[in-house]
Amino acid sequence: MKQFLSIGFLMIAIFLNKSVLASEIQSIIPDSLTTKSPQEIISYLKYSKQKDSDVYEIALSALSKDDLILAQQYYTVALFFYETEQYERALYYLNKSITLVKELNDSKFLCTLYLKSANAYLKDWQNQKSLDYYNKALFIAQKKGSIKHELIANSGLAIILRRMGQLDKALKVCKNSLVLTEKSSDNNTANHVRLLTIISEIYLDQTKYDSVLHYADIGLAISKPLDYSIGSIDLLTKKGIVALNNKEQTKALQYFYEAKEIIDQKGIKQKKSILNLNYFLANYFYQEKQYNKAISYLNNSVSILEEKDARNIRVLETYLLLANCYTEIGQTKESMFWFQKLITLQDEFQDAKNKTITKLYNQDINKLENQIEALKNEEMKEERYKEYIFVILLSVCFVLVFFIFKYYQKQKNNTARFDQLIEKINSLQSKEKNILQPVVINDEKVKAVLDGLDKLENQEYFLHTDCDLRSMSKKVKTNTTYLSKIIKTHKANSFNDYINDLRIEYALKRLKNDKKFRSFSVKSIALEIGYKTDNSFTKHFKSKTGLNPSYYIRKINSQDNDS
Repeated sequence: MKQFLSIGFLMIAIFLNKSVLASEIQSIIPDSLTTKSPQEIISYLKYSKQKDSDVYEIALSALSKDDLILAQQYYTVALFFYETEQYERALYYLNKSITLVKELNDSKFLCTLYLKSANAYLKDWQNQKSLDYYNKALFIAQKKGSIKHELIANSGLAIILRRMGQLDKALKVCKNSLVLTEKSSDNNTANHVRLLTIISEIYLDQTKYDSVLHYADIGLAISKPLDYSIGSIDLLTKKGIVALNNKEQTKALQYFYEAKEIIDQKGIKQKKSILNLNYFLANYFYQEKQYNKAISYLNNSVSILEEKDARNIRVLETYLLLANCYTEIGQTKESMFWFQKLITLQDEFQDAKNKTITKLYNQDINKLENQIEALKNEEMKEERYKEYIFVILLSVCFVLVFFIFKYYQKQKNNTARFDQLIEKINSLQSKEKNILQPVVINDEKVKAVLDGLDKLENQEYFLHTDCDLRSMSKKVKTNTTYLSKIIKTHKANSFNDYINDLRIEYALKRLKNDKKFRSFSVKSIALEIGYKTDNSFTKHFKSKTGLNPSYYIRKINSQDNDS
């Protein structure tokens, strides 16, 4: 009896909580929204600012009694933001929809949501997250036998593989998908064109120009009747690139202008296509030594860039070409500005690329493990089973032997590098460094700058995180261009290499002599000697010494313990 009473009270409590919650939600919704339809509220959501969207979401949720309908409505909003290249907001609503659909066990809709999320991350150059969602979608598509979804996922995976430089793998995925596409309902559709575009891009990376033109022509023949503008723009751009590489300048410009005409006539806003076309048009004019025209196209690209676009390799190439153009017309200040931006972004881009490559490698290992497991579970004859197992074990043994050999070889090389490094440091500490300098410096201005640099070195100014060319030039009372030239002439280094050499040399000596300093984390050591990130410190340390900082510290500690 008591048990039934307890359940009864619990049901009443839940009912009362829901009633209170519903009442609170109702009080948040303005009266002006209570009479609106879901379609009208969706329209408000699409054109609202992010900070003002909460109230519309609450109103939409209150109107939708069915979670599946609400998930579809969120998907509609996400598609709007996706098409307008507002990927962060698109992903926000896709995630809300995914949360609802997971509870409903609607695998087909869930696969669609995963694919759209993967595409959004891909377009936003967040390769690692994109890879995760493509794999989730691919798992469902293969389980349910959905060829359409499998093709879309494989196309995205091919793009990521291409970005990571794994061109043969990317091409293999695309060719398999092309066979499936030509036998499916996607034949002669926009999806077919997208796949042909990816294949032509891979062949372009491999400098197989005849293959690029072959697949580009097939894609154009399909895209023109469909009036698929993006496909036509991208494929015409690729034909222009091939012509440019083959020194067919007139033909290249014809293709580029044809693509530009479609952009202008159709009012195309897709950033990827515009960035690509502007870059290669600028490249054409750079080769023709029409540097101001090249700069004009590159500045058109810069004007539409946002902070998140830094992940796009085409942005790095745009900055480099801008720097080169300004160098050619003698505008050193502008050239150095774009070189600095390029260097800053390169480290971030490489770090993201390395993480994605690691994930792809782990995926291959997992795939091999799954294949082995499937092999064990199959019903097969005893002899065939043993044969497979023997081959796999033999392969694993070869791989293990190879990695063990490489490991010991690396250890041996590292030990030799370390011994040479210690010998060099001991030598530097026992006598003054012999720095090659001109015997006589007649130019008083140069001498003053060099004296200023020596003073800053003695003060260890290079350990400051804000130590850069601009601040250093102020300290020695000269301009950035002049200081850069003096360092190049008298220190035989670029400014960045000069500062990095001082920092790494300081780190080597202090780590050798200061036990407490060795107990710091690599990140703390990096900050202590002027680097903003441990990745940057590790990169420069390894570049100068051939060793990782952690290895160097371990060996020093080991030497101390032995002593």
